[in-house]
Amino acid sequence: MTAALKVIQPGMQTTVQDLGRTGGQSLGIPVSGAMDATALRAANVVVGNPQDTAGLEIALAGPTLEAAADSIRVALAGGTGELTIQRTNGESERAGTLQSVRLVRGDTVRVGSIPGSAVAYLAIEGGLDLAPFQGSLSTYVRGGFGGLDGRALRAGDLLPLRQAAAPDRGEVRLDGFDLAPRAANRVVLGPQDDYFTPDALATFLGSEYVVSREADRMGMRLEGPALAHNEKGFNIVSDGIAPGAIQVPGNGLPIILLADRQSTGGYPKIATVISVDLPALGRTSPGARLRFERVTVETAQTLRREHEAMMRTLPERLVGVRAEGFDLERLLKENLVSGVIDGHADPHRQHH
Repeated sequence: MTAALKVIQPGMQTTVQDLGRTGGQSLGIPVSGAMDATALRAANVVVGNPQDTAGLEIALAGPTLEAAADSIRVALAGGTGELTIQRTNGESERAGTLQSVRLVRGDTVRVGSIPGSAVAYLAIEGGLDLAPFQGSLSTYVRGGFGGLDGRALRAGDLLPLRQAAAPDRGEVRLDGFDLAPRAANRVVLGPQDDYFTPDALATFLGSEYVVSREADRMGMRLEGPALAHNEKGFNIVSDGIAPGAIQVPGNGLPIILLADRQSTGGYPKIATVISVDLPALGRTSPGARLRFERVTVETAQTLRREHEAMMRTLPERLVGVRAEGFDLERLLKENLVSGVIDGHADPHRQHH
């Protein structure tokens, strides 16, 4: 019997995503991938996967899934959401964000709403047993490829898993890891900032914008002060679109281009959100307020190197989860050869 997760309820928009599909933009194939790559990578660390393993991207409200395998270990990352687990014996429990939990056959797990973020990620230990398209499992719904049949999940779907059972070990959580939105999104001006008036550049960097309801995986339209183009106008010869590029059409309202962005575009781009800030932008919901802060290319590069160094240390931040009243982390650290530790007692008292 193939190990799988069965979709009972699919949620608002749940798709399979990894870190994206590279090398195809010259053919018009979008990169896609997780809107919040940092959250996906963190969730993978919690279940012991490589950070680029594909998981489920959950938009606004999540799915209910049933374990159709001997055992499955999962973890959620994003906002302040949590997992609600219904056991086959009738008991229920909850697991917070960035905490692993093991399911056995017949258990169900529900994500529900994800306050504080537009997206969240469910990582599954071992990953999904799906065929990659152009080297990636990322779903591109507009093109109908990647993930599970190129679409969002539906009730009744079976997501095949790469491993039949999850090892029976202690559960962990990731401590001291911040997935909060940024107060200001850092940008590098250009590549067509010379298409805007000096006042427009000052307005862009000095104003507050609101994420409109016309925001999706392709782009995020902003509401706020219009940005005036200079005598060069608002049309350019189409050129490549980088992740986080902020193009400004004739109405003067910025559009931030995101994971499912087109590969080329013909509007001037006033600035580009730096790569280290894109995950926080990807978790931003409609109605949120944004500001922009200018940095240099050199600063952007330094920040990315620092971010990647921090991400490599995430396994060191994993701690044991208290289970049934015992502090598992402390028990595992103690030398039990000479005696027994009372997990409920004062940590400085040892019984022999």
